[in-house]
Amino acid sequence: MTAEQTRLAELRDEIDSLDRQIMTLISARARCAQEVAEVKMAANPGQEVLFYRPEREAQVLRRIKDENPGPLAGEEMARLFREIMSACLALEKPMHVAFLGPAGTFTQAAALKHFGHSVNTNPLPAIDAVFREVESGAAQYGVVPVENSTEGMVNHTLDMFQRSPLKICGEVQLRIHHHLLTATGTDEKAITRIYSHQQSLAQCRQWLDTHWAGVERIAVSSNAEAARRAAEEPGTAAIAGDMAMELYGLRALANSIEDRPDNTTRFLIIGRELVNASGQDKTSILVSMRNKPGALYHVLEPFHRHGISLTRIETRPSPSGTWAYVFYIDFEGHVSDDIVDQVLKEIEAEAVELKLLGSYPVGVL
Repeated sequence: MTAEQTRLAELRDEIDSLDRQIMTLISARARCAQEVAEVKMAANPGQEVLFYRPEREAQVLRRIKDENPGPLAGEEMARLFREIMSACLALEKPMHVAFLGPAGTFTQAAALKHFGHSVNTNPLPAIDAVFREVESGAAQYGVVPVENSTEGMVNHTLDMFQRSPLKICGEVQLRIHHHLLTATGTDEKAITRIYSHQQSLAQCRQWLDTHWAGVERIAVSSNAEAARRAAEEPGTAAIAGDMAMELYGLRALANSIEDRPDNTTRFLIIGRELVNASGQDKTSILVSMRNKPGALYHVLEPFHRHGISLTRIETRPSPSGTWAYVFYIDFEGHVSDDIVDQVLKEIEAEAVELKLLGSYPVGVL
């Protein structure tokens, strides 16, 4: 053997040894997770036990990123631990997560990014259906889009919070890369229709105007539905992402065609329980104010006076009357913080109604 071959053999033996050690440690962690489940069930006989703790997982993932020694990037190391934690949690109790479907959407990708691949995901046809699935207890959590960096807020999601008892338990941001997809063997010159969700068509408008100006654009219910049609209908293409491309066996005519390279969508995790503080949290509220001059000022002034940073404010029509409005507000902090509690009390004194949508960990991945 040459010196190179000898050294490579030594390194491969070392890798094999390290792999065995990693497997031993992962197995020990899994057994510990099983013991956690046994302790919780023994302490709460006959009751529904919460195995998934959003604040605890956020704390662990932050610690992994902070303490990661390299050479893997902190984000990559956290993703690996995300999957280990997902698999261990499934040993305690398999979790069911509803998402805005069908299969292959960016919302499913967000669900898997947040919960890992060891959860059972259930695609549903509409945002209100996701809310109902979680409200009924058929799913422990749901994942719905709430805003896009290019196209703004998803109003249907905001409006659902006005009438739903569900709480926001987490958030996840997903970089959105759109591809122009078609079935294998399709002649580019024969394409007469491009399918996609209306949001995706808007996010790729300039690129389409430049490269496919004469081709009809048809909005459908989801990018996955667009991919399905492109796979079945001759002379068509779809704008969709990687998951839909793989699911329907399509090929990419062009990659990353979104007009803005930083195109990002934020998704919310919805559940039935309030989440404890994780140390780096965000709170969302709905505020209905009396229709009078200075209404918005009275909402915002306590935040400014107490030094709390707002991250989002949106206005939606109130279901209670014409020309009445509800403010959707995201801000830094947890409802258990004294200063946040004080601000909410001051706003509530001025408001017709204040609804806490939830305090939850700032997205880690």
